[in-house]
Amino acid sequence: MAFDVSGLTDFNNEMAGELVVKAIMAGSTIEYATVKEDVKFKEPINLFEVDLNIVDGRGCVTNTAGTASMTQRDIEVCQRSSHDGICLRDLDTKYIGSAQPAGSYNESFTLVQEYSEQIVKGFQKSNDSFLWTATTAGGDCVDGLKTIISGSTTGVVVAGTVTPTSANIGDQIDAQLEALADDVQDREDLTVFMSISNFRKYIVWLRDQNNFYYDPASVSNRGSILEMKHPFANVTVVGTTGLNGSNRIVMGPAKQMVVGTDLLSDFSDFQLWYDIASDQLKHRVVTKLGVNIAYPEFWVSNDLA
Repeated sequence: MAFDVSGLTDFNNEMAGELVVKAIMAGSTIEYATVKEDVKFKEPINLFEVDLNIVDGRGCVTNTAGTASMTQRDIEVCQRSSHDGICLRDLDTKYIGSAQPAGSYNESFTLVQEYSEQIVKGFQKSNDSFLWTATTAGGDCVDGLKTIISGSTTGVVVAGTVTPTSANIGDQIDAQLEALADDVQDREDLTVFMSISNFRKYIVWLRDQNNFYYDPASVSNRGSILEMKHPFANVTVVGTTGLNGSNRIVMGPAKQMVVGTDLLSDFSDFQLWYDIASDQLKHRVVTKLGVNIAYPEFWVSNDLA
């Protein structure tokens, strides 16, 4: 017998847009990057550079000088999805079942907000881990930022290679700042990315060096991200769960990280609904994610594991 559920309203589907925004964008590395939407599989990041050569002289200067070049770096996305369901009747034999609406045909869940938030938090952490640690060698369809922003990529500078501790992590960041290309030293989006544990070491280092630079209120905690400003006003220090378990520290202009996603379809495809056929509250999240950097020569890595 086929089930006709066309007369039923999707369960809490009006929350989909908000959840997708939080799960994909907010409180994650993507906040700092440039997002390229509508990437179904692979698309180029088109780069255009003008090398202007000023010629001195008087009168009619006719010698041509300078170059304009166009290059590209490809960005490929992987499909990442989560599809699961929970049987609300399993609550009947537990104490929490008393909080459920009366009756045997329950199509609502009193903890739906908490359930939704867990989906969001899980996707935040999973996305950040994927963006940083994905490797084709490990079976992923693309490499993440940890592989891309490393000495194995032509142009990336390696500096500050001493294992970070609370006594030296500031010195390692200073070494990377000194190694950073002059062309981007004054950019407002210079960002240092590290693990949460190394971010805490950085806080200890700041506090021990000079309390003037450390204000506990200046640390922002958003989902998978911890953030604060470096003593240099145009540098932001970020601790991300994506680098947890790693001593990798990288630095560069964050807006030159390009994250590819099929975000527009994610809005319409995300669902949280009650399936009367299986008596389950179900969710489905389907996303596509990939990442690359525009100009490797503007990035510095300590290349630690």
